Amino acid sequence: MLCSLTLTSLICLYLRAIPRPWSTMKLWMMLLILLLHLGNAPWMKVVCVSLPAPSKVSISSLNMEHTLSFLPGPGTPPDARFTVQVLRLRKSQWRLLAKCAQLTAGQKCNLTRAFKDRYEQYQARVQAFTPSQTSNWTVSGKFLPLTDTVLGPPDVSLSGCGNCLLLRLGAPLAMEFSPTYRVHVQRTRDGVQFNLSLPYKEETVITYLQPGVEYCVTVSIWSSFNKNTVSSAPHCAFTSPPPSRSSYVVILGLLAAVCTLGLLLILLHFYGLQGFEVLRKCLSTTLSYILLPCQCCGGAPIEQSAQMSAVQHLKEGSADCLLTAHRLLRNTSDGGEEIHGEGSEI
Repeated sequence: MLCSLTLTSLICLYLRAIPRPWSTMKLWMMLLILLLHLGNAPWMKVVCVSLPAPSKVSISSLNMEHTLSFLPGPGTPPDARFTVQVLRLRKSQWRLLAKCAQLTAGQKCNLTRAFKDRYEQYQARVQAFTPSQTSNWTVSGKFLPLTDTVLGPPDVSLSGCGNCLLLRLGAPLAMEFSPTYRVHVQRTRDGVQFNLSLPYKEETVITYLQPGVEYCVTVSIWSSFNKNTVSSAPHCAFTSPPPSRSSYVVILGLLAAVCTLGLLLILLHFYGLQGFEVLRKCLSTTLSYILLPCQCCGGAPIEQSAQMSAVQHLKEGSADCLLTAHRLLRNTSDGGEEIHGEGSEI
């Protein structure tokens, strides 16, 4: 409704209440009403059209840090400002927040100190205003800090300690209680996993793990009165340093040597003394190249290239042994009777 119509109705009611001797004043009042309708009285202009009310007034909270956000209503002028009031439901009285009395569009209001009692319910409301206009209030929903805040992830660091992991946790600064931490541990190699519930400590040791194996850990805060929790990102570490490449070279060399010795023992078992010379030769070749990576020159370890060459020689020596054994088998099959005759003479 326009302000001029509202003002006209009020004046008419006032004129009806004036006694008859005041008819001249009634005439002047009617002229004043006519001037208002014609717009010839700018000095009596009254603003009655209000601003659009703010929209999407909401309260978000992370680790007991509370923030009020809102959006200007459609058609709100750029020079508009916004003011915030808070209500403690037990007192039923709105209170102005001085630090949030002149907000601009897009600004947020920190309500952490205003909502200091985490067991109390609160509300907030926002109003837009200009020097000549105001909007209606837009009220947020009810907010209880203890249950409506989001329990975010703590700071996590992880390191190995042999057959265990050393877990370091940092509690959020705004928390006023000691929460329980839920720790999820997963072995990277095969996906085996388990959960732990731990009280807050700056350092916690997770024991009974395999050495030299990588594990990944995620941590979240657990509370019986608040289920709004966010887990940390996975943090991964080895329980102990993994084997170096030089160790793999030595292990492969030993496996090749064992396979070669096994084959030669089989030859010795089936072909008697004639395979003994082959076995002796191959044993000397194999042992010399197995021990080569373990030797030191002037107190410094042999370089990785020397170890690789040793393995190469070992493979070549094994091939020579196998070639000699093959020749022995062929000679035995061709001249089996001569060998048997020589044995009869001995």
